[in-house]
Amino acid sequence: MAKRTKPPFRADHVGSLLRTAPLKQAREKHAKGEIGDADLKAIEDREIAKIIRKQEDVGLTSITDGEFRRAWWHLDFLAGLAGAKLVDLEQGVQFKGVQTRAQGVRVAGPLGFHDHPMIEHFKFVHGHTTKTPKMTIPSPSAMYARHGRLLVGADVYPSLDTFFDDLGKAYRKAVRAFADAGCRYLQMDEVYIALWCDPEHRKALAARGDDADRLLKTYADLINTAMSDIPSDMTIVMHLCRGNFRSTFMGTGGYAPVAETLFGRSNVHGYFMEYDTERAGGFEPLRLVPKGKIVVLGLLTSKSGKLESKDEIKRRIEQAAKFVDIDQLCLSTQCGFASTEEGNILAEDEQWAKLRMVVEVADEVWG
Repeated sequence: MAKRTKPPFRADHVGSLLRTAPLKQAREKHAKGEIGDADLKAIEDREIAKIIRKQEDVGLTSITDGEFRRAWWHLDFLAGLAGAKLVDLEQGVQFKGVQTRAQGVRVAGPLGFHDHPMIEHFKFVHGHTTKTPKMTIPSPSAMYARHGRLLVGADVYPSLDTFFDDLGKAYRKAVRAFADAGCRYLQMDEVYIALWCDPEHRKALAARGDDADRLLKTYADLINTAMSDIPSDMTIVMHLCRGNFRSTFMGTGGYAPVAETLFGRSNVHGYFMEYDTERAGGFEPLRLVPKGKIVVLGLLTSKSGKLESKDEIKRRIEQAAKFVDIDQLCLSTQCGFASTEEGNILAEDEQWAKLRMVVEVADEVWG
């Protein structure tokens, strides 16, 4: 087996990183009006440059900005689309024992894509690394899945078919804009398909009048539309997660209920798959992964600072290889370390130790 020279890489990572103390302090001061936009950007630039070097130092080939300019893994991007705006809600999203801040994105006008600030965010990373710059954005499903019709104005979109059509077109323009800026490695974060592995989440969806299997196909088709205008040398991957906020989760259940559509209908080139606990089930669904597609096994947890055993990680890679060719496998943590700016409950040095171990194990397994 050879090292991969194109993404996903044998040792890879989901993208978000624990916010540094100077960055947290600057964002707090900015929120209070104590510093301006230019001062905040200067500190963001400095801190991002530092964590770019840290990623390079631990041996990673894919490099992100740690999502340091965002408060949320998804809302910042969605609110930057034409027709969408960030709004306060009555309550946040419930995780296991904790609730997020109460915010969401409302569709208040026809959706579209124009000058999005995250294009410049990508350009900064691109200009500060000799490795492969990676951009992460939410999957199109994030615009609808959490709140459904509640935040999609019926006055703007009487028909959901028209809404999904415009959403797909907006994403196609967004993905192309990243490509035109030099991006050749783009990740779409897909929480909701993974949550439908959990019967309780399927019941909740049905209770509001939606059908999980129908939406699963719709979401796969939206991703296909989003990547329908990419250059031939661009890689699009999907990250699957059952929730990641302050080291907690939202759902449980193996991939079997979604595997056929997930692997067979979606055109993405690879899948970052949560596999750090028994909540994600076994590796059997990987038998449906087509030849040529890559699975990045999320075997190290980002929710805890306790370092896994190398031997145990290698054993689990061997187990997965019973269902999909080991040459189609790579390694990462199961999620990012800070899906929101609050971050997970572990120390920065523990985070870097995890990423260093990903690199070391990948070198030992794949050479």
